[in-house]
Parts: sequence; C-alpha cells; structure tokens
Amino acid sequence: MPNRICFVELPVGAKEPTQSFYAKAFDFSMTDFGPTYSCTMSGDVDLGLQADSAEASRAPLPVIQVDSLETTEALVRQSGGVITKEAFSFPGGRRFHFRDPSGNELAAMQVS
Repeated sequence: MPNRICFVELPVGAKEPTQSFYAKAFDFSMTDFGPTYSCTMSGDVDLGLQADSAEASRAPLPVIQVDSLETTEALVRQSGGVITKEAFSFPGGRRFHFRDPSGNELAAMQVS
C-alpha cells in the first residue's frame, strides 16, 4: 500500500462538546478510546479528537500511514526531519511524531 494521509488529529479543550458538534453538523459517528480520545473509524481519512492536554499537539496533526515504522523513522531523520515523540503503541498500531524542515508536526503510523 502506498503511504497516504489517513488521519487528522485535532487538539480539543473538551471531547464531549466537540464530538457532539461533529455528530450534529456532519453526522460523524465516533468511537471513544477512553475519557479524552475519540475518533471516526471510516477507514478512509479519519478524524481524531485529543482532549488530553499532555498528549495533544498544538495544531491539527496529519497522520501518514506507512508500511514500516522503523524504515520511515530512519528516512525522516535522514531527510532532515526531527522526531518530536518517540514511537509508541496505541489500540490498532504504533506511531511516532516528527517535525518537517518547515516546523510542521506530523505523525507516521503503522497499523497492526
């Protein structure tokens, strides 16, 4: 599968009102993953809501799905990217965060 943006994670102040907004305005159905995280599960380009201020990025976080997290991390480093959050596991996969040379934060994700 080619690498592609598969997910956008939004930092939110409170999950419930934001989740309610997207449900009412766009008919998005979301799955809760604990008290501070919820996301759509359409399998296309999904939307995540991160209400944990310790985990949230400062801006929307595009997530790129990749086949090999380790290979991608090496390529990001070799290409001038800076790792901002080391690889970690979550329900359904693993990911790491990085900044590109212009300072944009993104994440790379490998699904299980």
